[in-house]
Amino acid sequence: MKALSRPRRQLLELMQRYPFCRLENLEIRGGEPIFDPAPCLTEEIKLCSEKGPRPELEKDDFQLQVPVIELFEHLKRLGNGRIAALEVKHGLPFRLLLERPAGGDA
Repeated sequence: MKALSRPRRQLLELMQRYPFCRLENLEIRGGEPIFDPAPCLTEEIKLCSEKGPRPELEKDDFQLQVPVIELFEHLKRLGNGRIAALEVKHGLPFRLLLERPAGGDA
C-alpha cells in the first residue's frame, strides 16, 4: 500500500471509507486517477448490516487485495480516459465501466 502513488492511495481510501458506493466520472491521466474535478460519489447504505469503513483505513500499510490490483492494472492500460462508473462492494472494486477515445486500438 505504501508503494502506491498519492492519487491511487486517495482512490483506495475513498473505496474503504464508502464500502458500498458508485463513483462516476473519474478522470484518468497517465494511468492515474485525477480528482480535479472531483468525481460524483453515490453512497449505498445497507440497512441492518455492518456499518462503517473497512478496517484497513486505519492502517499505515497492508497487502492489496486482488480486485484492487486488477483495478490499477486496468487504469494503467487505459492510460488516458475516464471511469464512467466504478461500483464498490465491501470496500473493493467490483465493476468498472471505462470511457476511452473510439478508434485506433479498440
